[in-house]
Amino acid sequence: MDRAIRSNALPAGLLVAVLVLDLVIGREGVLIGLLAAPPLVAATVTGRRATAVHGVLAVLTAALLGVHDEQYTGAAAAAQAVRLLAVTGTAALAVAACGLRLRREADLARVTAEAATAQAELDAAAVLQQHLLGLPPAVPGLQTAARYLPAVRSARIGGDWYDAFPAGGGATVLVVGDVAGHDARAAAAMAEVRGMLRAVAATAGPAPSPARVLDTLDDVLARLGAPALVTAVVAVLTPTADGVALCWSNAGHPPPVLAGADGTVRLLERRPERLLGVEPGSRRSDDDLLLLPGDTLLLYTDGLVERRDRDLDEGTDWLLTGLRRRAAEPLDAVVDGLLAGLVGTLHDDVAVLAVRLPG
Repeated sequence: MDRAIRSNALPAGLLVAVLVLDLVIGREGVLIGLLAAPPLVAATVTGRRATAVHGVLAVLTAALLGVHDEQYTGAAAAAQAVRLLAVTGTAALAVAACGLRLRREADLARVTAEAATAQAELDAAAVLQQHLLGLPPAVPGLQTAARYLPAVRSARIGGDWYDAFPAGGGATVLVVGDVAGHDARAAAAMAEVRGMLRAVAATAGPAPSPARVLDTLDDVLARLGAPALVTAVVAVLTPTADGVALCWSNAGHPPPVLAGADGTVRLLERRPERLLGVEPGSRRSDDDLLLLPGDTLLLYTDGLVERRDRDLDEGTDWLLTGLRRRAAEPLDAVVDGLLAGLVGTLHDDVAVLAVRLPG
């Protein structure tokens, strides 16, 4: 109620001011034309009904002032008719303009509400994704850094994940994988596959074979009828007297990168092997090497190197160059530096897990 009174006070006050000023000045100064202003002002601050009322009041006031100012006799009558038409036309225009303003305000309110709802959904999806991924993994005896970066056009939830967990015999299992999709269904499948992989690795004995873990997981997914297509790298780290033994297997995933303490950076490439969910019964193989103090191992999903404006080889070269340039930086700075140039341009999710053997 108070708001309605305040919004109507300005056009009503303007009408009263014109009326009083015309009465004070008298017949010598005709101010009737100024009565076109109150309905225009009302159109900017009130509703259509109130604007129409202000327009009617302006026309009636113009007509009555014409009588008071003797504007209906002689040559003044034509000018008064023009004034009345102008005030009437302006009042009609004000009502139309008010309707247009109200429609635009309603559209703006709707768009703002939709944007707020969409943002809330994105924020909730980001929180859900983080909970699905869990806390950044910690690997005893190694420095670790893990990041998840959602695609710009996605729902901030998807099938990319990283993981690290202890195995028997003092070994640690590292995993980076990607379930196809960028929606809640992909995230649900990711959580299921992530849990299954943990269970398979936990029952595979001390220092489990990554290839055996992937093969068993592939068979389990087939028996359960899981429709997901999954790529993954599984690596097992086992402390030794000389460093840390790395054993890994790759199911259709981008190859890990090794940044050596000596400044060399290379892909851990090997013969491509089947991704999960394509051909159950496929058998994969393990590869081994020794991580020395100062070595850094980077596992990542394809969103880090794939771009619409360049091919995969160019993306891989960019990654290797970035690692060479940042090799001496702290591990968190290395990962953040790689991701910094991608923010706002990603068309695919990115999960990154890096470990470094302290030198």
